[in-house]
Amino acid sequence: MFLLCEHMHTFLRKMGFCLVWGEEAVDFSTDEEMLLNIMRENNTLHQGERERDRLPPISSNSTSGLDRGPKLPYPSHSFISNHKKESGSQSLSSQFILPGIRHGRDLPPIVPDVRPKHQHRITIDLLPPEVKGRLAYEPVAPLRTKTTREFQEDIERATVSGDWKHVHDFYLTTFGSFLEVNAAFKKEASAPFDTTEDSGINTKFLNAVYDAILLTPPDTQKAVLKGIINSLLREWKGQTSSAATLNENASLLQNPQCTSPATYVIYAHLLRQMATLAEADHYFLMHWFKKLSQKRFKLLVERLHLFISTRLFPAKPEELPPMAKCSWWIPSATKVLSLLNAANSISSTPITPFVDFYNLTLEHTDFMVDYHTWQSQGNSTRFTFCQFPFILSPVVKKAIIQKDSEQQMISMARQSLVDKVSRRQRVDMSLLFLNIKVRRLQLVSDSLDELTRNRADLKKKLKVTFVGEAGLDMGGLTKEWFLLLIRQIFHTDYGMFTFFKDSHCHWFSSWKCDNYSEFRLVGALMGLAVYNSITLDIRFPPCVYKKLLTPPLLPCDPDAPVGVATLSLDDLQQVTPDLAHGLAELLSYEGNVEEDFCTTFQVSQEELGVIKSYNLKPGGDKIPVTNQNRKEYVQLYVDFLLNKSIYRQFAAFYYGFHSVCTSDALMLLRPEEVEILVCGSPNLDMSTLQKAAQYEGYSKTDPTIRAFWDVVLAFPLVLQKKLLHFTTGSDRVPVGGMADLNFKISKIDASTDWLPLSHTCFNQICLPPYKNKKELKQKLTIAISNAEGFGLE
Repeated sequence: MFLLCEHMHTFLRKMGFCLVWGEEAVDFSTDEEMLLNIMRENNTLHQGERERDRLPPISSNSTSGLDRGPKLPYPSHSFISNHKKESGSQSLSSQFILPGIRHGRDLPPIVPDVRPKHQHRITIDLLPPEVKGRLAYEPVAPLRTKTTREFQEDIERATVSGDWKHVHDFYLTTFGSFLEVNAAFKKEASAPFDTTEDSGINTKFLNAVYDAILLTPPDTQKAVLKGIINSLLREWKGQTSSAATLNENASLLQNPQCTSPATYVIYAHLLRQMATLAEADHYFLMHWFKKLSQKRFKLLVERLHLFISTRLFPAKPEELPPMAKCSWWIPSATKVLSLLNAANSISSTPITPFVDFYNLTLEHTDFMVDYHTWQSQGNSTRFTFCQFPFILSPVVKKAIIQKDSEQQMISMARQSLVDKVSRRQRVDMSLLFLNIKVRRLQLVSDSLDELTRNRADLKKKLKVTFVGEAGLDMGGLTKEWFLLLIRQIFHTDYGMFTFFKDSHCHWFSSWKCDNYSEFRLVGALMGLAVYNSITLDIRFPPCVYKKLLTPPLLPCDPDAPVGVATLSLDDLQQVTPDLAHGLAELLSYEGNVEEDFCTTFQVSQEELGVIKSYNLKPGGDKIPVTNQNRKEYVQLYVDFLLNKSIYRQFAAFYYGFHSVCTSDALMLLRPEEVEILVCGSPNLDMSTLQKAAQYEGYSKTDPTIRAFWDVVLAFPLVLQKKLLHFTTGSDRVPVGGMADLNFKISKIDASTDWLPLSHTCFNQICLPPYKNKKELKQKLTIAISNAEGFGLE
């Protein structure tokens, strides 16, 4: 015990130094006191032990690279970023910092090429020399042979008899050091720990030990925490090997005791321990995490979110050190969360939906300060949440884009005013807006001309006027313009897009022409919708939004390819399921592909009634598809259909969208999130809509209104979507949820023989005062089931 306290004493003395994070100095004295309090609960420290001399700061000259020996203050993000770092980006500093990367998409989720390219298991022996470990010595690991069954029997006996000594001794020994943790939970004593496919951890036994830990007496639980502190101390003093540390970090992270704020000081140091591991260690941890069960994986994610949220908004602030004293807590937790996000991304099937990585607490923070810091610092080393965009919910990202858009609108308007004044010209308030004047009968051509003429004003607030019609645009005319224009452009008779009934989505027509300006118009419309917070009823497959973010910002080189994404058979499945199914059968066919399919690397497609043939590769019409080259054929076919055959059309669409949306905030978005911003969310919650509904001529207690909501809440989902489409012009919900719809129910003094009416421009439904629920249900069902939809065939 004296040795333990001495170790703790030395550890806490080390923790007294000031740690530099970016430009902030962090004092760990409060953490030191809290760790001491934990120790005092179990032991009375001598007065001499509590007298701590300040030690000089730990050397900041850590070795950079992928070493498995001395740990880096903060490793590179190569294994947990969206794509490779830009050349010339700042390398690791020695001051426990995050790599400052301006582009949010350079950071947390993972790139596909992190997946092993070979089928055999990867071990440390296969890694480059600079990645391999440099262990000064390898301590002899103890041999522990307790089985899961034996442990569970011990728990049962202790529960019945009330004698927990045997169990207490087991926990005391197991968590006494990293080597003991490693020995207790290893599958085999001599098994290797260093394969990406197998951590060597006996997860069944580990889960049993952790499932029982909260059932043990308080003294046992305190002993475990004390052991973890001691293990962290030995690691900081360099008394354990990096090889042993890796497994114990993976094991200790799953400790359910870390859910309580009382243990957050210890938990924070464990997270920092993991966050500062070398890059190669992060690579292994990432692959081990993806092997966890969904239940255990989600528990880790939830625990980290709870830690971050509690640190931001503690229920009892006195339980935690002041934020100024532990500003490294949240960065460390976010970094570990990014490892879990990366593991989820590289898993063949996602372990949990990506939305589970959103931290909704951040919606209540000043995220614009975070965004501007990220935006202005460039390759700064200062931590921001925008460096880890997977943690930001669509609500936060939409708000950032809106506020960023507003600032750009104000900037454009101010510049226009300054130009007018400097030329001593009369100032017209209309110059503050993007003014669109169109005729209903020439809607598409007039809109194209207006957007082309006002190309320099696209970032101003949109105002729409229909020629020959009186009225001010307070938002209704703008929405009507969007709805009518989208309805006309996406009609199959117009020829720009093809509608696939099986997938219920539109795709770009592959016909060739000399002018693709109308595709640019559609892109600009989508950009204006995002810019002006308008939800559009557009049915594009998800791969369109992947292409729209390839790259996320306009390239400087005008000749650089745009919209050419790496797509797969799964993406084709979302466009044309029948063709994708046929290609999948070709890949799985067990017979002779060349003789039975008689196919070459040449494909044909119809363009304006004419069948045209294209080679997928040079001389493709003479190259037969065989069992050996069929994978190449399928990949080239998918690339041809989704990229090459529509390149000019999509390039115009891409430039139209990015001519409006040029915000850095686009780099924070996933393709799925762009779709939600443009089209809204498919998740309906009519109960929320009921609470947020507004009334005109009715009150929420009127019989007609009560009957309306009884009927709507009892509708199946398909009819609820039709009601939403009937009232708003779209069956999707804005990012902010049902409350952002401004849904209104108005009373009209008309015969009850009338069907309900709607004003989609104002999200308004008009109801006559129906006599009973049965009549209301009948009339409402007829109305919503026979209304003409926008953008659908």
